[in-house]
Amino acid sequence: MKIASTVELKPTQRALVERAAPGAEIVDRQCRTIEEMAALVGSASGCDVLFTFRVPPETMRLAPQLKWIQLLSAGADHALKGQVDSHIAMTTSSGIHAATMAEYTIASMLAFAHKFHLLIRAQMNGEWRRSGDFMSMVDAMRGHTLGVIGYGSIGRETARLGRALGMRVVALKRNPAARGDLGWMPAGLGDPDGAIPERMYGPGERVEMLAECDYVTITLPLTEATRGFIGERELGAMKPHAYLVNVGRGEVVDQGALIEALRAGRIGGAGLDVFEREPLEADSPLWAMENTILTPHMSGAFRGYVETCCELFADNLRRFAAGQPLLNQIDPALGY
Repeated sequence: MKIASTVELKPTQRALVERAAPGAEIVDRQCRTIEEMAALVGSASGCDVLFTFRVPPETMRLAPQLKWIQLLSAGADHALKGQVDSHIAMTTSSGIHAATMAEYTIASMLAFAHKFHLLIRAQMNGEWRRSGDFMSMVDAMRGHTLGVIGYGSIGRETARLGRALGMRVVALKRNPAARGDLGWMPAGLGDPDGAIPERMYGPGERVEMLAECDYVTITLPLTEATRGFIGERELGAMKPHAYLVNVGRGEVVDQGALIEALRAGRIGGAGLDVFEREPLEADSPLWAMENTILTPHMSGAFRGYVETCCELFADNLRRFAAGQPLLNQIDPALGY
């Protein structure tokens, strides 16, 4: 077996891969551009497996023997745009971000509930903001309803943390009857059986679900079915104090409709890590809004990212060698 990796593997990472695939030939090099990735794939003639963030357009010409692509990203929308033959298995790194992105989501909600975003601005201005009116704006998350839109690994861990804070949890997924999750997940995290949500909604019931939520998190992948999933109608159904966090994909939310809802006070606030266009335009009104918390698409970042990817990759390598089904395999028809 020959493996090409577009990230340079550290000794501990290489050891994980080697133990999972004894005798495999590994060609690895740090690649920062699509062109560098293509050059590596071309130099690793005859590779069977590609371990990569992105898939170069010429992958099939450069690696005609390729059988499987393991992405280092949880999202697959960028990879599905490429010219990869349908018989090539493609798997994502869904699950590796679960703890980090769920913590980020809850942190954003806590910051909004306790008005940290306003207090930090006051600190920068040297302002002692302790009026009765301001303090009466502070909220507690306990006892409120958390809505999780997209009940994959990130959504399930967010639900687990939300329940630990005393929140009531409801969730939405493409097939609400299929509550279990068969994807990769670090031990002890998430909700593998789907037992936490009090109710599971389908996509067509999203307005009904949003109407009962105080806090909402969006962890949907970007597909044709999810583009513009949250628009004017959905935002109009939300409570005027509700807080929306999006860590999925920016195009899932109609950004213009969201800006208007925030500006008009039809929802309480939004924590955004993803946007319709990135970087967010310098003249976007979102920057100046006091009811937003913005970050530059980094909710999934953490030390040890590639190490954790290698743990998942090693699990899948053992399955690949044994001819077993791979974890997190993409269904091209669904887009994830």
